Amino acid sequence: MASVPHVAVVGGGSTGIGIARDLSMRGVDVTLVEQGNLTHGTTGRMHGLLHSGGRYAVADQASARECIEENEVLRDIASHCVEMTGGLFVKRPEDSEEYFQEKLEGCEACNIPAEVVSGEEARAMEPHLAQDIDKAISVPDGAIDPFRLVVANAASAQNHGARIETHTRVTDLLLEGDEVVGIEVEHDSGPGKRIHGTEGGTEEISADYVVNATGAWAGRIGDMAGVDIEVRPSKGVMTIMNVRQVDTVINRCRPKGDADIVVPHETTAILGTTDVEVDDPEDYPEEGWEVELMIDTLKELVPMLEEARTIRSFWGVRPLYEPPDVGSDDPTDITRDYFLLDHEERDGLKGMTSIVGGKFTTYRMMGEEISDHVCGKFGVDADCRTADVPLPGSEDFSVLRDYMDEFGLRSPIGRRSVERLGSRADDVLKTEGPNPTVCNCEGVTRAEVRDAIDQSGSDLNAVRIRTRASMGNCQGGFCCHRLAGVLHDEYDEEVTRSAWDELLQERWKGQRHALWGEQLSQAMLNYGLHATTQNRDHDPADGEAIDFAAFEGGSEGTVDAADRGVATDGGSLE
Repeated sequence: MASVPHVAVVGGGSTGIGIARDLSMRGVDVTLVEQGNLTHGTTGRMHGLLHSGGRYAVADQASARECIEENEVLRDIASHCVEMTGGLFVKRPEDSEEYFQEKLEGCEACNIPAEVVSGEEARAMEPHLAQDIDKAISVPDGAIDPFRLVVANAASAQNHGARIETHTRVTDLLLEGDEVVGIEVEHDSGPGKRIHGTEGGTEEISADYVVNATGAWAGRIGDMAGVDIEVRPSKGVMTIMNVRQVDTVINRCRPKGDADIVVPHETTAILGTTDVEVDDPEDYPEEGWEVELMIDTLKELVPMLEEARTIRSFWGVRPLYEPPDVGSDDPTDITRDYFLLDHEERDGLKGMTSIVGGKFTTYRMMGEEISDHVCGKFGVDADCRTADVPLPGSEDFSVLRDYMDEFGLRSPIGRRSVERLGSRADDVLKTEGPNPTVCNCEGVTRAEVRDAIDQSGSDLNAVRIRTRASMGNCQGGFCCHRLAGVLHDEYDEEVTRSAWDELLQERWKGQRHALWGEQLSQAMLNYGLHATTQNRDHDPADGEAIDFAAFEGGSEGTVDAADRGVATDGGSLE
């Protein structure tokens, strides 16, 4: 074993990237591999809630305490990723008064700041709340951008020496007897992907230890080593609305149920969710009735949702884990706590630990615990610093005012660019040439897009994750070709067109479930833009070339309409 241990982390979601950051800051040599983009799995398919712990204050108080603790940490270290919207647990007339009191008492028991407000006070905060809302409990919920947070963690890990490989799939574990000694991976490069090496080429990465942080896919990694990891994937649907119908997180105050939360996020609101156990985290039905359920149920809290326009829906899979012999039939009964599975202690397999369960809000805490565990294995005497050291972009959020003055960024577009970039605004926005807006819906400028391309290569979906370009109302209808144009400054036509196609396909995935009424009209508009104006159908334009010179003489010498059997009003003379 080397004096500095080399740890391979499998999984590029919030947990995996949090582990990579923590270990690398302690001086450990880290390689992280992810089969898709960062946030490819569960992390990239969540509703963006920064939990106060209020949702778990009755049924799972251990998780509730973890949430409020990490809520406060993330506000400090990731200020450019967090919007403290506040949250309301609202009670309708048919909802239980007894449960409302249990929720309030649970919040107090878990040290979650909570205050009862009347229905009138709640509507003063959120005018679109239903008129029959009785009362509510105010809690410090917030909204968080998971993409921005994960990328910031990745940047920090890289700054501390970590190697991060996206589009790199683990094909096998390297075993020597009863010990894991590394991983075998296959790189996927080529058009639209971050360039790695030989496309389809394999690499054996030796490691002193392997951490399995693949969430709902943890069982697949376990199978490669012959150990059983019983993750119970549970799917949930989220629906994105065209505007922010509310500026506060709205929760329904009831024990459990589908469609009970509205999260304001950037320019939109996200409705959630369902909780249905599935067999395969990648292959499960996505059905239209689930989307309709969101609207039909949540309009009881925010009536204007009934007439609002949805712009897309998406499904995520929770990596729920339940210790053996518990046997819950309902996935909503399974704890949201996380578990560290040391496979040497549990299965007699040395060199690997899996971390399963948990929530996005507690990703940093999970990273700290498993990093403590790994460092203990190798005698690495270094403290965790991830709760104290701000992420790149959040070092000094007060500098935003200075940037606004320096760059004259008084427009909404300028303000939002600086909010996204935080303390990196100076480096990114200082350009010598013009910096036009590329994505109007989200206010993303060319400088931000170029910066994202520098970080992620030719993958426009990775650019989307970093900037939010194409994630607004038009869902890429008016900006995909502009993103491709910026990419073409550095990449050839083949790579650019392939990346463009991949971005359009990704946008389509979430729209196809909402195609009725205005949504269908929106889709047809985008089709008109992409398929015709931009010729994304690659129509070969068969036929003889047009002789444009024939039109230079005006109407002289042309065949009269009557001679062609065509009426002057466009109809037939027959």
